Amino acid sequence: MLNKQLNKSLRSLFALLVLVMGLGFATTTLAADEQSSKQQAGKENPAELWRAVKAGDSGFTTAQGIEPGVLINVAGNQGRIIRDDYITPGVALALVGVFAAFLLFYFVNGPAKLAKGYSGKMVERWSKADIWLHWIMAVACLTLMLTGLVIILGKIAIQPYVSAGIWAGVIGFSKLVHDWTGPVFIVSWLLCIVKWMPLQTFKMYDLKWFLVVGGYINFGPFKGKHPDSGFANAGEKMWFWTLVFFGLFISVSGIMLVLPGLDLPREASMAALLIHGISAAILIAFTIVHIWMATALSEGGMESMVSGYCDENWAVQHHNVWFDEIKANGSIKYQK
Repeated sequence: MLNKQLNKSLRSLFALLVLVMGLGFATTTLAADEQSSKQQAGKENPAELWRAVKAGDSGFTTAQGIEPGVLINVAGNQGRIIRDDYITPGVALALVGVFAAFLLFYFVNGPAKLAKGYSGKMVERWSKADIWLHWIMAVACLTLMLTGLVIILGKIAIQPYVSAGIWAGVIGFSKLVHDWTGPVFIVSWLLCIVKWMPLQTFKMYDLKWFLVVGGYINFGPFKGKHPDSGFANAGEKMWFWTLVFFGLFISVSGIMLVLPGLDLPREASMAALLIHGISAAILIAFTIVHIWMATALSEGGMESMVSGYCDENWAVQHHNVWFDEIKANGSIKYQK
């Protein structure tokens, strides 16, 4: 009795296996016939084949990798159009437009002078470690921006006016420097975030800083208005958090673009390229603003990031809350 049941079960299992294999063979045959029909239709009607290729249809290839059968990636092609029509002009506008706007403002308004002039007493503001960290990140950031501008705008501003050999050297060198400077920027960027984030929280008095444009305007009702400010003013805090978020976007997308071992789908690679370009345009614009306000628009502003010390009158005028705090708690240090 047991043998009969076992034989019956084995026959049922065998029949099931035959049925599954038959269905699999039939499905494979149908798929092959459909693919063959498409190929045959493409041979008979090249227009239909080309229409399918442009639509992103997948074909057959012996190549290995992600999406090897797709000859034209539709999303990638659309991303290229977005880059060429929007991101490239945006980068150019960030470079030329913001710089021109601040240059015009400088000629009309002039720099923010120290109301009481230089006191001659220098107050410690930054440590040596802070200065080194700032300039390492600054040099890396500017190097990435300059080489990135060559990569994205060079085909418009440089390539048409030089020989093919010179252009190949320029773009190759820019790409090499850009790729190897990236890790330096990422490491210094992370260290800056960890070290300076406690100083960058927004306070209620920062709102007034924006309302009177930080006291930088030398005419009209805003003239002579110097708002309260802590160690970092509201503008510096905005620059810091812009650097945090868009530095993250540009770092992650840069890693995605520069590491071939990731073997990403073409949609992901194009998305990374677009995010990288948009983040670069925003950071370029804010970097120009940061440089203008720290140098030409602020009398005595650059000194603190060179020597680590700022003039006492500069501290009182631009960072009075911070100056009052270190004076009250006895942590103020003067240059000897």
